[in-house]
Amino acid sequence: MAAPRRGNTGLGTYFITASAFQHSNLLQTDRMARLLIDVLFHYRAKEKYLLHEFVLMPDHFHLLITPTESLERALQLIKGGFSYRAKKELGFAGEVWESSYYDRRARGSEDYERFRFYIQQNPVKRGLVCDAKAFPYSSAASSFVLDEVPQRLKPLILTG
Repeated sequence: MAAPRRGNTGLGTYFITASAFQHSNLLQTDRMARLLIDVLFHYRAKEKYLLHEFVLMPDHFHLLITPTESLERALQLIKGGFSYRAKKELGFAGEVWESSYYDRRARGSEDYERFRFYIQQNPVKRGLVCDAKAFPYSSAASSFVLDEVPQRLKPLILTG
């Protein structure tokens, strides 16, 4: 009998931060931000991950995702897919992303809600908008259909 697989099996839900190369304002233009949103939803439609929340800031992005394969593969598709398309479709010639990314696993409903709140409020905190729903490159805007909170991360509702 084989030993259980260790490390990231892709079964968790993760808060991700990835930065543009040298923290440049790569995502400040509408065409770059919309392209990254298109890439996010493209791989979601291919069932490479569940997408729960996102925000695209000028120099980085945050995601709350549940990979279906592995976290590394999901980020490879997102960052690599965007890099390829930005160069091919928009003529971008430079380096796109920092090679690393930051990840934290949501271990319970409190983590999930804290990450969700952080993602939604990031543009407000940075002074880009006064209301999170007004930021067009965020899941806080009502125009995006996202995946539900994983059942194991939903808050317990006690009934009396």
